[in-house]
Amino acid sequence: MISILKRREQFLALHKIGNPFIIPNPWDIGSAKILQGLGFSALATTSSGYAATLGRDDYAITQDEALNSAFAIAEQTHIPVSADLENGFGDAPDQVAKTISLAVKSALCGGSIEDVTGDINKPIYSLHQASARIEAARHAATEGFVLTARADGFLHGVTDLENIIERLQAFEAAGADVLFAPGLSNIEAVHRVCSAVTAPVNVLIYGALTQNNISDFAQAGAARLSIGGRFAFNAYGTLADTATMLSDGDFHLLGSDDSNITTIKKFLG
Repeated sequence: MISILKRREQFLALHKIGNPFIIPNPWDIGSAKILQGLGFSALATTSSGYAATLGRDDYAITQDEALNSAFAIAEQTHIPVSADLENGFGDAPDQVAKTISLAVKSALCGGSIEDVTGDINKPIYSLHQASARIEAARHAATEGFVLTARADGFLHGVTDLENIIERLQAFEAAGADVLFAPGLSNIEAVHRVCSAVTAPVNVLIYGALTQNNISDFAQAGAARLSIGGRFAFNAYGTLADTATMLSDGDFHLLGSDDSNITTIKKFLG
């Protein structure tokens, strides 16, 4: 087993502008082991997917729950794992720094901090406060821990791409290793974001972006591609579809052989 510091170095080295790698999002240890077994080079946890396992909506998990889930995934896999740390579980910069400090002490290789307040009346922190939070996270992100800064405005009513770019530029200046603006509407927006910063950019494959391929994202300058909670919700959607058929007395979606079970079991244990 390589050291955590070496694994963190390897994780950062994966981020090559214009040569994106796919970082899928497991929601528990089992899904993480399957994705690792399928050959992915790194993983990123999903707060929405994990919340679903507890029967809750996104942003309804505690700091301890999020960290303990991410710690368990990192400890049970041998590839880099980055944690979805929501908004750092606190408004003040020192609260964000405390969350990052806890993550640094674990087997995690990185983590993301959002600029979302949790207040529906004012969902996004001011640029000054958001930047101060990332700066505090940067000071806490020692020992090679890879810090991702998120500008989540598009998911909360912001429509101005220049506003998002201004935030990402500020987060880069505050010391973020990777930048992330979930909700980019098209590949042209991806290109504009990647061209406006020098740090690697993570792109969420979402909406119209699902129609693009990895070459498109490479040409746009992306460094990392993720899918958020989509795997988890697709899995739960399959459960709901199969269970609905089952309740109607239709068993065909269960399959006639155990090939899926056999395939999945080889990745577990």
